[in-house]
This record gives sequence, structure tokens and C-alpha cells, in this order.
Amino acid sequence: MSARLRLLAVTTLAVLATLIGGGVAGAHSVVTGSVPDNGSSVATGPAQASVTFNEPLQSSFATMTVVGPDGNLWSKGDPTVQGQTISVPVGELGPTGQYTIAFRVTSADGHPVSGTRTFTLTTQGTGTPGAKAGGSGSAGDEGSDGVPLWPFIVGAVVVFGGGLAFALRRPRDKG
Repeated sequence: MSARLRLLAVTTLAVLATLIGGGVAGAHSVVTGSVPDNGSSVATGPAQASVTFNEPLQSSFATMTVVGPDGNLWSKGDPTVQGQTISVPVGELGPTGQYTIAFRVTSADGHPVSGTRTFTLTTQGTGTPGAKAGGSGSAGDEGSDGVPLWPFIVGAVVVFGGGLAFALRRPRDKG
């Protein structure tokens, strides 16, 4: 086997290993529970809403909101992360109906995880709502799941193309 073919084979295997090798690290944190429970009905709202995961979370960039059936924010203040749980103060709720807990956290492996949980308030409360929810800042409205994949694909193609060009180049005639 010539040196060029060996180099081509090694380059191809390296690129394939880079692209395929991420499968094991692909497991992210998963929700194991929430307060209130997902889909539950409650007569009075909790003092705080929380979501618990199967592994510890990173505290950086964590967001969590509680949005009522009126489209207003009912969460009060910033979320806190303690171990496997993210929580946010809620306070007295208002209108009856479905409330949505939206969250975005960074798992222990560095990947962002986002989602929603819901609960229904069955008895009208007397709380005062926050601002209207919406816009690009709420946790449940993110269109991306974190770091885009395309730069890694472009990088792999460039590395592969460079290795292929190097392996297939013809030596210059010395003459």
C-alpha cells in the first residue's frame, strides 16, 4: 500500500471517527419530576415552581418562567439551581386555567436542555401578574437547542477535503 493511500485511509477514518464518535456523549439530562406535577390540577399555586433532573445542573445560563392562561408572567425573580433542581419563586396566582413552566438549563455535560411542564389552577387567586410573556427572551421560545451543528460539519468537510487534496497531490517534476 502506497504512502498516499495509507494517508487517505487514515484521514478518512479520522473524519468518520470524529463525526460518529459523539454518540455516547449525546445523552442529556432528563426531567424526573416537577412541582407542581406535570399535568396536575391545584387549588392554590405553589410558593415556587421547580423542575428536577436525573443529574446535577450547571447554574450558568439557567432560565425559568411561569406563564398563566392570561399570557402574563407569574414567576417572580430569577431562577436558582441547586444540584439537580431549578426553581423560581411564584407568589399568589390569579386566573384559573393552565399555567406553563418553561425552562432552559445546562446539563452536566454542557448541553442545553429546554422544555415545558404544565399545571391547572382550579380556584381563582388574587395575585398580581407580571409583564406579558412573549418576545425572544422567554425560556420556552428558543428556536435552537443550543450550539448549532453546521460549523462542525463544515469543519469536518474542510479537514477531509484538505487531507484528500494532500493525499492525492502529484509530485512536481524536477527538471
